[in-house]
Amino acid sequence: MNLTQYVDHLRQELAVAAEAGGDEARALAERLTAPLESAARLTLLNALSAAAEEITSELAPGSVDLRLRGLDPEFVVTPPPAGDTFDAQAEYAALMAPPAAPPVPDGADEGGTARVNLRLPAHLKARVEEAASGEGLSVNAWLVRAVSAALDQPGGGRPGGSAGRRETAPGFGGGYTGWVR
Repeated sequence: MNLTQYVDHLRQELAVAAEAGGDEARALAERLTAPLESAARLTLLNALSAAAEEITSELAPGSVDLRLRGLDPEFVVTPPPAGDTFDAQAEYAALMAPPAAPPVPDGADEGGTARVNLRLPAHLKARVEEAASGEGLSVNAWLVRAVSAALDQPGGGRPGGSAGRRETAPGFGGGYTGWVR
C-alpha cells in the first residue's frame, strides 16, 4: 500500500465512523478531512525519514535515502562498496578533527562587508550555535570562517568542481552523501 492509498483508507475510515453519528458528525468529518490528510502525510513521512536514518546508521558506509515522487515516498538504497574496507575509528577521528584555520588574506581591506540573510533549519541553527560557542566565536564569525574554509578548498567548496561552474560526474547529482555515528 503506498502513502496515497493509506491516506485514502484513513479518509474512508473517518467517513464510515461519521456515518454512525448522523448528519452533524458527517459534516464535521468532511471539514476535518483535508487537515487530517496533511497531518497524516507529514507524520508518516517523518516516521519513514527516521527509519531511513536508523537504517543508514546500521548500513554505513552505505545509505538509505527517502525521496518524494509526487505524493508518494520511495526509498533509494546505496549499498556499501563490495570488498571495501572501512575504518570507522579513522573516519570518526577525521570528522572530529578541528578544521584548519583559513589563511589571513594578504590585503588589509577586502572591500568591506556584505549582509546575507541566511535561513537555517532549527536543528542546524542549534548545531551552528553550539559549534560557535565551543570555539568561543560569535555565530557570524564562525559562519564566515566556515564559508571561507570551504571556498579555499580545491574546487572552491564544490565536490569535484571549481568555483564559477558546476561540474558533476555523469549520472550523479551535485549533493553530499555520507554518514555519522
